[in-house]
Amino acid sequence: MGCGPGNSTELLVNCFPRASITGLDQSPGMLAAAKLRLPFVNFEEIDLTHWRPDRPYDVIFANASLQWLPDHEALFPRQVSLLTVGGCFAVQMPDTLQEPLRALMRMVAADGPWKAKLMSVAKSRPRIGTINDYYDMLATTCGSIDVWRTTYFHPLDNASKIVEWMKGSGLGPFLAPLDQDHRRRFLEEYEARIIAAYPPQIDGKVLLAFPTLFIVARRSI
Repeated sequence: MGCGPGNSTELLVNCFPRASITGLDQSPGMLAAAKLRLPFVNFEEIDLTHWRPDRPYDVIFANASLQWLPDHEALFPRQVSLLTVGGCFAVQMPDTLQEPLRALMRMVAADGPWKAKLMSVAKSRPRIGTINDYYDMLATTCGSIDVWRTTYFHPLDNASKIVEWMKGSGLGPFLAPLDQDHRRRFLEEYEARIIAAYPPQIDGKVLLAFPTLFIVARRSI
């Protein structure tokens, strides 16, 4: 679910070469890139929130995609119901909404001349639940549930590299509605705040903390 350009799909194909694999995404551009990478794999453009396959799956795998979808209390049990009994629901979600790299986007969006355009963007991403929340969502249908949170620390050359990193993900929705001048000014203000929030280490590098939530649950009924 949320296969993007097929990076994770390719890993699954290599691990399970005899499996029948379907990649799902809502972006035609991402799916075109995935099909170019893996022309022999089935890819489908679909609204992930309302996905209803015509057969159950042994594994449903979602790598950094479900955090964008709302109403996990309904979504996660519904995904488990689409598995075969004994099937596995495997999820990874960045849990970075309260980290400076994301909080500062919302602060910049609220402070500048672009406020009217960006406030809906700043409020659009739902906050993911806690480990306890996800355990309770899955406990009635899953006999085996592993949930854990890991914080990765990425050493980057400087704080500007954090901005470059986020241009490919979280900054996109903030920059898309802006004209060229406002986009430049937004990035300048965001970078200035990022530099203040991520001071250099003794070797000049900065450490980017990246908390991530993992769930592996096996359907029992």
